[in-house]
Amino acid sequence: MEEQTISIRGEFIKLDSLLKFAGIFDTGGGAKEAVLAGQVSVNGAPCTMRGRKIRPGDTVELPGVRLTVA
Repeated sequence: MEEQTISIRGEFIKLDSLLKFAGIFDTGGGAKEAVLAGQVSVNGAPCTMRGRKIRPGDTVELPGVRLTVA
C-alpha cells in the first residue's frame, strides 16, 4: 500500500479537494465519483460525503493508497 503524508495550511480541507491536491485524481470529477461510489474511507469508516472536512491527524484510504493529513 502506498502511504503519503499531506500537509495542509488551513484548519481543514474538503475530502474531494484533498484527493485532487494529493494527486490521486487529475480532476475534481474523478474524486467526486470515487467518494460517491463508496471507494473512500476516513479514519477507517466509509465516507460518501465529498465535502467532508478533513483535519490534521485524519487518515483517508482508497484501494492501495493511504493519506495521512498533517
